[in-house]
Amino acid sequence: MAVLRTGVLGTGMLGAAVALLFAAGVTMTVPTSAAAAGPVKLLALGDSLTAGYGLPQPQGFTSQLEAALAAKGYQVTVINAGVSGDTTAGGRARLDWALADKPDAAIVELGANDMLRGLDPGQARDNLDLILKTLRDRKVPTLLAGMLASPSLGKPYTDRFNAIYPDLAGKYGVPLYPFFLDGVALDRSLIQQDGLHPNAKGVAIIVERILPSVTALLDGLSRAPKTHGGDPS
Repeated sequence: MAVLRTGVLGTGMLGAAVALLFAAGVTMTVPTSAAAAGPVKLLALGDSLTAGYGLPQPQGFTSQLEAALAAKGYQVTVINAGVSGDTTAGGRARLDWALADKPDAAIVELGANDMLRGLDPGQARDNLDLILKTLRDRKVPTLLAGMLASPSLGKPYTDRFNAIYPDLAGKYGVPLYPFFLDGVALDRSLIQQDGLHPNAKGVAIIVERILPSVTALLDGLSRAPKTHGGDPS
């Protein structure tokens, strides 16, 4: 808070009135603006898809998302809390560490490695459940990014796994982006040579498609992050 003193106001009736207030022991304060508080911090908790595996740092998901938000006029720092190879259990284990940055909002993108390893969907559900509960209890608005299981794992597995995300989004009342790799997963021109991870063009498509969900999340914050200089669309 910035304290107004009589020397700043100068002479005249207003200055005299303030002088009387100070004489009576009353101080006047000016609330700190949202801009003065700095950019909104958006936590991206995820695996290699969030971390930007195989890509230079500026081409990864969090960097491209931060740039896209800036182009829309949002003052946002996107915190890269992606760890390559992480499962939902790994994300759950390091959540407290990730929250040490005191984010204003979060994106949760986990589950792909559980699926690729054929881990029990029930365990993935339990881990994501606890992550979302913790974020709710910490009052961190969250966007849940879903994953879809490979059909090669069989219908019983895919049915159980694919149900995790809409079920938990409904339970916690959080917005759901149904499939993080939407528009990318089946296009080999957008995938790196390993056949799994998006290349820079693939990441750009992911960012373009998820951006409306992210801006909706940010617009719901009590401390609006948007400036006057960006694209109003």
